[in-house]
Amino acid sequence: MLSPTSPNSLGLTADLARFLSGLAGEVDARLLDLATGRLTDTVASMVFGAEQPWSRAVIEHAMAAGAVGRSTVVGGSDMGTSPVMAALANGASAHAFELDDVHEEAISHPGAVVVPAALALAEERSCTGRDLLEAIVIGYEAMGRAGIAVGPAAHMLAGFHPTSMSGVFGSLAAAGRLLNFDATKLNHAFGIASSFASGTMEFAASGGMAKRIHAGRAAEGGLTAALLAERGFEGATDGLAGRYGFCRVFTDSPRVELLTEDLGERWMLDEITVKPYAACSDLHPMIQAAIELRRKYDLEVGDIDRIELDAPTKAATQNDMDGTTSVMAAQYSAQFNVAAALIADPADPATYQPDRISDPAIGALQARVVSIQAAEEFDSTYAWKMGGRVSIHLVDGRTLSQTVHGQRGSMHDPLDSRELAAKFEGLTEGRCDSMLGGLLTSIIDAETLDDLTGVLRRVSPA
Repeated sequence: MLSPTSPNSLGLTADLARFLSGLAGEVDARLLDLATGRLTDTVASMVFGAEQPWSRAVIEHAMAAGAVGRSTVVGGSDMGTSPVMAALANGASAHAFELDDVHEEAISHPGAVVVPAALALAEERSCTGRDLLEAIVIGYEAMGRAGIAVGPAAHMLAGFHPTSMSGVFGSLAAAGRLLNFDATKLNHAFGIASSFASGTMEFAASGGMAKRIHAGRAAEGGLTAALLAERGFEGATDGLAGRYGFCRVFTDSPRVELLTEDLGERWMLDEITVKPYAACSDLHPMIQAAIELRRKYDLEVGDIDRIELDAPTKAATQNDMDGTTSVMAAQYSAQFNVAAALIADPADPATYQPDRISDPAIGALQARVVSIQAAEEFDSTYAWKMGGRVSIHLVDGRTLSQTVHGQRGSMHDPLDSRELAAKFEGLTEGRCDSMLGGLLTSIIDAETLDDLTGVLRRVSPA
């Protein structure tokens, strides 16, 4: 009998490739509708993100380095570029401001990887809207499966950034659908991509902009793997689950059986969190808890003596930082986000802009967050169901506490249509043609993507 850490002689990667390749033309209407929602939210994040300074650097690089091609770079120019360069730039823009969707259990951002890769290749190969949506369904499935199978919590605490690591498998799988790969060719692409997985969490320790490019790099890498496979390049035959496959090399606690468990019954698209706040998703329960306390008790800053936080180990370890030093730090800091939730508006991306994070009032309240403790009750459901608690000790001696377990926007408490529309409008208004929303919601009927990409080529900063 095989042990949990021994190579699987059945070839789980090949099994996954067989299932995914068999979905071509067979994806049902429910999943296509979910994919339309993911496309819409990701494109909005991309439009907003394209104006950020770190995105501008990647966009300029992509336009300069890419060959002349048909693929659109949002916020680039009227000229197209190669699919891999468009995927790189648009992936960086989609992930640029912590507004892109999340698969909580995989601890990754599939939309910012899968959608840019699929959109770039679909445009270049003159695919239909339905082709694009099927590619998105398949890409989310592959990326999510790789993400949960690698043992994401241990994987992340070891220092790997899951989005950039598992992302290559999502982008290659989406590309495989658009390239009409059979199971064998898709499996080779998985094997190639296993050599492209990269990206560390060092940004959480010493800053910089590297995190901003992780989704784009994964989109580029997976797309490159697929294009190599198209030319006959062969990869390892068990790139995910083999003895030295992705899931076994990058963690001490792989769960390779999750690559194929309940295929066709459990869908990664059903488990997506749409982010209402431009912050690390691990912090969203605490942000929500602070907002609820503020509203319930009509709290004023002067009422607060000190604040204590309880969170999963990952958040207590990697999100304990001064959030006033940079935009990245603000979006990743538990202290900053709880303070902002009590005196500002975390739902407004402007809260995290340079002129706002230096607000002395936020800095002073952040300093009153005296502890962030790991709590087993939140570890036990991490990252399937995210949780956190905010306890506010008042100057009058009272203690107010609020726990959130299953935050707003997750599958446990989804955003409604009004909230989704408000997010889309807030990110796109003034930056692109108002017809964008209609083009996205009706994309399944589009014979070409020309109308959509035409609007995206005209995106300009607000």
